[in-house]
Amino acid sequence: MESKWLLLLTMATLMAVGNGQESVKPLVKIVKGKKLCDKGWECKGWSQYCCNQTISDYFQTYQFENLFAKRNTPVAHAAGFWDYHSFITAAAQYQPHGFGTTGGKLMSMKEVAAFLGHVGSKTSCGGGYGVATGGPLAWGLCYNKEMSPSKVYCDDYYKYTYPCTPGVSYHGRGALPIYWNYNYGETGKALKVDLLNHPEYLENNATLAFQAAIWRWMTPVKKNQPSAHDVFVGNWKPTKNDTMAKRLPGFGTTMNVLYGDQVCGQGDVDSMNNIISHYLYYLDLMGVGREEAGPHDVLTCEEQKPFTVSPSSAASS
Repeated sequence: MESKWLLLLTMATLMAVGNGQESVKPLVKIVKGKKLCDKGWECKGWSQYCCNQTISDYFQTYQFENLFAKRNTPVAHAAGFWDYHSFITAAAQYQPHGFGTTGGKLMSMKEVAAFLGHVGSKTSCGGGYGVATGGPLAWGLCYNKEMSPSKVYCDDYYKYTYPCTPGVSYHGRGALPIYWNYNYGETGKALKVDLLNHPEYLENNATLAFQAAIWRWMTPVKKNQPSAHDVFVGNWKPTKNDTMAKRLPGFGTTMNVLYGDQVCGQGDVDSMNNIISHYLYYLDLMGVGREEAGPHDVLTCEEQKPFTVSPSSAASS
């Protein structure tokens, strides 16, 4: 009887979403004295995080449209691909683990802006269009794949763990573009999707593309390293070595976690500044304000010692 009631309530919730209602009333149960909630497609899985404000409460369709205003223009290379529903559906699996639900509304909004700042920067075609068309920061989610790959990104070093599929190219795809067979293999294993044989799934399914990106945001790249999420929301406590390497909790170190020496420790470089600019722009558009991003040394990684040397340069050189 209880499962039937939960099913009916869930169906009513989904119907409310379909009718354009922004907020979903969570299902609630008490387990060992703790209140746990599930909000269906908005926050999937019984969790304390789902009882509080979830992403769709403070970040709604119109805001997504504002952030990615040019993504469906005729010149955008992935027009019609990315949408709000795909982002929230992907995020639903990670909100119970704290994605966009950690540390109160302000921190939650900042994390979503930070994550999407990376995504917008990495999928932008704003560099090719003038200020008259909305400016370079309005062109996030223009791509869902690398358009003219120069190689197939197959690294034979991983031939026993993540062997390359003949005829398949492992060039950049997704919201935080994935390169190389070992990264497709690792991500696919985590998401229980065969990306090693079918990397094209990331350019065919926007929810999966966002899911892969959020998984990377929430997951340490290597053992004994923090995740970008933990670095950003303050769960990570720097060691003495981290402090000496000028690695601090905040946005700057998320770049270090995700890109290592490709972006960080290089001084005041464009690749770093482009990501920061998207983050600040999104904070403004979400109504948070860029002044909430913190001081310069927290925002950048220009003087940080990289966590990692690029696997691609190390393994293929």
